[in-house]
Amino acid sequence: MLLSALSSPLMAHGVNENDKAFIEGASGVNIIPYMYLGAKHMVTGYDHLLFLAGVIFFLYRLKDVAAYVTLFAVGHSTTLLLGVMLDIRANPFLIDAIIGLSVVYKAIDNLDGFRTWFGFAPNPKAAVLIFGFFHGFGLATKLQELTLARDGMFANLVSFNIGVEMGQFMALTVILLLMNLWRLSDSFRRSAILANAALMTAGFVLIGYQLTGYFSKGA
Repeated sequence: MLLSALSSPLMAHGVNENDKAFIEGASGVNIIPYMYLGAKHMVTGYDHLLFLAGVIFFLYRLKDVAAYVTLFAVGHSTTLLLGVMLDIRANPFLIDAIIGLSVVYKAIDNLDGFRTWFGFAPNPKAAVLIFGFFHGFGLATKLQELTLARDGMFANLVSFNIGVEMGQFMALTVILLLMNLWRLSDSFRRSAILANAALMTAGFVLIGYQLTGYFSKGA
């Protein structure tokens, strides 16, 4: 029942009917509309935002934020473009389950769980890049479900990706402002553990939902 109740908001990560109709009906180069769709995808992409919130949770310097976000953008852009242009396919439920795992990973990393439980921690920058590949591939699987016109496809995908990065910048600006205000409060350190536990729980919910979809529909 819980997963069923959550199915509507969780499906927001996909492409809605109006956007689907536009993408399947458009032909030629449509730079501005695809930039808008890319930005819209990012600011409504709960899984991307949860992961990025986890990534910047304990980053206090802007140059560190920029370094990690750039790695994520490189990974995201690479698999989005190559996945669609080269028609590299994978089961979307499994890819989205790995995206949920990325949220769990970052929460555990923020809690220093890997060192506590296993005595080591994965390289955080390498992990962000690798999970960025999966986030981009997850979007590629959504676009592959649609009928994209070959005419202007590359330019439209690049425009879409630019929109994604613009949306990411806007969303991160808001997240950073709110997080910096929170960091100034006395409650930040006390509630950081609870916040990352909630982040981990959200990741496990995403994994469970996607695996349920895989075994009931996509296996």
